[in-house]
Amino acid sequence: MKLDKPEVVKKEHVFRYNGEPVKMTLGTVILTCLCVFLIIIATFTQFSFTHFIIPGDFLHYINTGGFDTDAKQHFFKYYRYIPQIPVIVFIAALLGKIFGVIAVFVYIAIGLFVYPVFALGGGPKYVFDYNFGYIFAYIPAVYLSASILKNGFTIKNILQSALVGVLTIHIIGILYTFLIGAISQTSNTLLIGWIIAQSGVKIFYDYMFSVISIILANWIKKFLWITMC
Repeated sequence: MKLDKPEVVKKEHVFRYNGEPVKMTLGTVILTCLCVFLIIIATFTQFSFTHFIIPGDFLHYINTGGFDTDAKQHFFKYYRYIPQIPVIVFIAALLGKIFGVIAVFVYIAIGLFVYPVFALGGGPKYVFDYNFGYIFAYIPAVYLSASILKNGFTIKNILQSALVGVLTIHIIGILYTFLIGAISQTSNTLLIGWIIAQSGVKIFYDYMFSVISIILANWIKKFLWITMC
């Protein structure tokens, strides 16, 4: 009599990366808490880098016999960057929309009611700060970015998810800045200067690093599924 070979059934795991809904487990809770701390760390982390640029007066600079001692300053940009937004997109890719939103909500709640973990302080009065719109925008940004990636980590979805996440944060942040400015009757010159500092060239850096963060999150999800299931 031939016995049927027992079928090996692989257990469904919370960190599978093929689109299944995330389940509430101890591991999920721990990972969500770690992501909250990751946002806090990113808030107070700054790194600098220098990269090549083509200045707007490139042709004029060449025609006037450039390439003197200031060439390095002219063609290379020194930039200081705080990686908050790529971390938010990373969390969306890693945790999904439900637990990603929870992580961001906990971070905001801590900053408003527990401890000043925001870049410029904290407390309930922080909602009237120009910068709070960018922080509040983390919630819809995580939800939208994660919703796109639910259909898979294809190149198209990665690029689209990063773009939607970054633009959501900056658009809401800009609108909130104008709202607070209107309430406090702040001059347009000051508001525009603040917006340029927060949403000028920084948008391009945010997008570039957000794409990288999604790819990294996908690798980590695969690793967690392999090692924990």
